[in-house]
Amino acid sequence: MIRTQIPRFRLPESVIDEEVDYILRYEPVTHFGKRVDSLKEVLAQGWDAVFVGTGAPRGRDLGLPGQKEAAANIHIGIDWLSSVSFEHIDKIGKRVIVLGGGNTAMDCCRTSRRLGGEDVKVVVRSGFDEMKASPWEKEDAQHEGIPILNFLNPKEFTHKNGKLTGVLFTKMGWVEKGGKKRLEPTGEPDVHIECDDVLMAVGQENSFPWIERDIGMTFDKWDMPVVDEVTFQSDIPNVFFGGDAAFGPKNIIWAVAHGHDAAVSIDLFCQGKDVKDRLPPGVSMMSTKMGIHEWAYDNDISLDLRYKVPLVEPEVALRNVKIEVEKGFDPLLGYKEAQRCLNCDVQTVFSAPACIECDACVDICPMDCITFTENGEETELRDRLNAPAKTLTQDLYVQDGLKTGRVMVKDEDVCLHCGLCAERCPTGAWDMQQFFLDITPAGCAPKHVSRKREPMPAK
Repeated sequence: MIRTQIPRFRLPESVIDEEVDYILRYEPVTHFGKRVDSLKEVLAQGWDAVFVGTGAPRGRDLGLPGQKEAAANIHIGIDWLSSVSFEHIDKIGKRVIVLGGGNTAMDCCRTSRRLGGEDVKVVVRSGFDEMKASPWEKEDAQHEGIPILNFLNPKEFTHKNGKLTGVLFTKMGWVEKGGKKRLEPTGEPDVHIECDDVLMAVGQENSFPWIERDIGMTFDKWDMPVVDEVTFQSDIPNVFFGGDAAFGPKNIIWAVAHGHDAAVSIDLFCQGKDVKDRLPPGVSMMSTKMGIHEWAYDNDISLDLRYKVPLVEPEVALRNVKIEVEKGFDPLLGYKEAQRCLNCDVQTVFSAPACIECDACVDICPMDCITFTENGEETELRDRLNAPAKTLTQDLYVQDGLKTGRVMVKDEDVCLHCGLCAERCPTGAWDMQQFFLDITPAGCAPKHVSRKREPMPAK
């Protein structure tokens, strides 16, 4: 699906080839171009384990009035993208309406602009902020001159003499009922938008006609296989699912993570072990304090907002559907973006026995996130901090064992990980320690490797 349904201007084929080659270089036995019509037949071949990662290849259809009469110019978005990728389609009408607010809708509208669409609009039932598309995808579409119209629900396809003329929309608005918000018609007059083509990108569904329903696998009310969310194992012990095929459409990174975890399960299963008896990730911490005023990372805080990835100019990008849009950071811009890092992998670690309660860390903290005070009930304690901690979902870092009987309280919600507390502490009670996570690979125990770090040269 990443090769056929994600446009080349977002994901060049050369990148896909490179990623696939990382697997092929291990010389697995492959069967490309082989159609699978029956899971029962696959299982009859005697495989020890089967992993299903077929994605969510079926786009949802609206089935609105007028759709049958104007079917020649009404397309299901994900199928249309595949046809463009296979070069079966190389043009579209000048006026295009894209229905839907997800990433597929953004791919459809941007592809339309590259295939001759001059007046391309995205029409969404919900508000702009509620759209499922990633914020940067919406920004990129608008950058290419594509307007996004919100709170319009498609009601009917209009046509004349068998030819599509437009779409009739009902105006929607948020209504609060029983403490919950829901979209309902506002009662305002319907809106008609003229167009030559419509692309429906209102969601994707799984399609498992090749999985027989009499082989012992349980399907839920959405006709999805019931899959364990940790092991990715189905009711048939040697059949595992992952990615969109397991829990519906999301993104590539999510699907790759599923494949990793399913591989751990398959490895355990093939060894006759309990797939739930999974090795935990390896975790290690090491000090990053190298000496006076010297650290293993840059703790200068930058307040710059996220830098946008430079894009190819629209007049160039819109000429060809295969021109990659994102140019990437140049060295200077990449350096500036890296300076925004808050070093979230570097944690403040406090040792109560070494603390003399001099309050030097309290004085130097730029966020007032450290407080030495009497202990108490959490709700009351949060209000007594130097900067009251109002975010109840963020746990407080509380350490007792101080000589005065007080506790040290740190609000992680506002900490910048700047390291000034550890740099200022005269006794070393505060330390900055870097967190390492070793993901458990299939067939291997967690690795506990001691990392040695060379001191940084003094500036």
